Amino acid sequence: MSSSIIFSIIAIIFILNLIAAIITVFDEKRDIASIWAWLLVLLLFPVVGFFIFAFLGRKISHSKIFDLRTQEDLGIDQIAENQRDLLAKNAEEDREKYSEQEPFFNLFLNSDEAVLTQKNEVRLFNNGPEKFKALFEDIRNAKNHINVEYFSIFDDELGNQLVDLLTEKAHEGVKVRVLFDQFGSHGRNKKLYERLRAAGGQDMAFLESPWPITFRANFRLHRKLVVIDGKIGYIGGLNVGDEYVGKSKKFGNWRDTHTRIVGDAVLALQGRFFMDWNATAKKENKLQFSKDYFPNDTEGNGNTAVQIVTSGPDQDTQQIKQGYMRQIASARESITIQTPYFIPDQGMMDLLTVAAMSGVKVRLMIPCMPDHPFVYRATEYYAKELLDAGGEVYTYDNGFIHAKVVTIDGKVSSVGSANMDMRSFGLNFEGNAFMYDEDIAKQLEDFFEQDIKASTHLNEQYFENQSKWLKFKQKFSRLLSPIL
Repeated sequence: MSSSIIFSIIAIIFILNLIAAIITVFDEKRDIASIWAWLLVLLLFPVVGFFIFAFLGRKISHSKIFDLRTQEDLGIDQIAENQRDLLAKNAEEDREKYSEQEPFFNLFLNSDEAVLTQKNEVRLFNNGPEKFKALFEDIRNAKNHINVEYFSIFDDELGNQLVDLLTEKAHEGVKVRVLFDQFGSHGRNKKLYERLRAAGGQDMAFLESPWPITFRANFRLHRKLVVIDGKIGYIGGLNVGDEYVGKSKKFGNWRDTHTRIVGDAVLALQGRFFMDWNATAKKENKLQFSKDYFPNDTEGNGNTAVQIVTSGPDQDTQQIKQGYMRQIASARESITIQTPYFIPDQGMMDLLTVAAMSGVKVRLMIPCMPDHPFVYRATEYYAKELLDAGGEVYTYDNGFIHAKVVTIDGKVSSVGSANMDMRSFGLNFEGNAFMYDEDIAKQLEDFFEQDIKASTHLNEQYFENQSKWLKFKQKFSRLLSPIL
């Protein structure tokens, strides 16, 4: 075969690949950064790029989005009304002390119907063993129902401990439901839940795929929450698996942050669980509003004001990202961030850069090791940008840090499942607790100070000493950041 024929074949393949790439990427609504990133992948890797796109790039179906958006037909509007009634009962003087945070309240109320709840008791955990000890004790004391929702529930020692305990409660007549992400849990794991189902409990994979493991790598149920009897709730960064209690040989100690809440904020967690469950459940298993699930007395006697904010690809507004941006824009003294993945979009990066250059003390803590190579190299790239702007960057050296925490001026804080990255902003279903309590913010900042003792403070020399190959990987990974 002559070289001219070979060249013609290659040219035809390239042209067809280019046309197919353009049609594929522009077929669905995407932000401009994501469009260019996917075009880069599809053009650099002809044919193979389309397999990558099929695995990572497909958007969630419109029918699923519609189902998620119309949960008010199933009683969710009653939940919101119930929360508003509770808020209205609070004394005027209680609301006045939060006047400085009123813009946050309005933002989340308007974008996510996230009602401000007060008088919550919040307990913070900075490690897995303590969190699961408390969670398992609360489960043992459950009387009516237990609703569990995690990105990852693994079929290992800790995962089986949880399922064993839930099975025991199901035998006692407690209603038990487990919702998990099929991708994050490494498959359907039907055998893990056989004993729970036999005892009358229920388990489901969110937007379940008929395949043993889903090929929907994007649009993951990344939330991690539990609701017990409508009165106790958990939300944060910890999944269920041995690695999250420090038993992974690869990662060693696992540093994370989670919350336990008693109070009206639990009603918001319950409402979120209802919506996620009903998006997947068959008609006969869908949940309806009931006083058993949304009690008038949540027994909260604390002093913490909380808004439970959720976001996901079912909504046009990126609520948690907006919350982060509003927090950062309001900072006058300090911003502390702990995140395993630091891949902000340009708007977020600009805000952090402006804050650091304006004299706000901006501190970022990331892991010292990658769990996803491209993601970590992109994280390094943006960490250096923040350092160049005058921020402080630390790598946590005592294992792996997975916490997703933001505190502002020692007054406002956020703990949840959303990382400071584009995936959490627009591709995953996330959930965070935004808290307005100086004591809570101080505890979180104390955690940060403790972690600094086990961290390396990065400087310009650290990045200058890196190899040219490593610097190239950071720059290349940055190009892919919208789809990482």
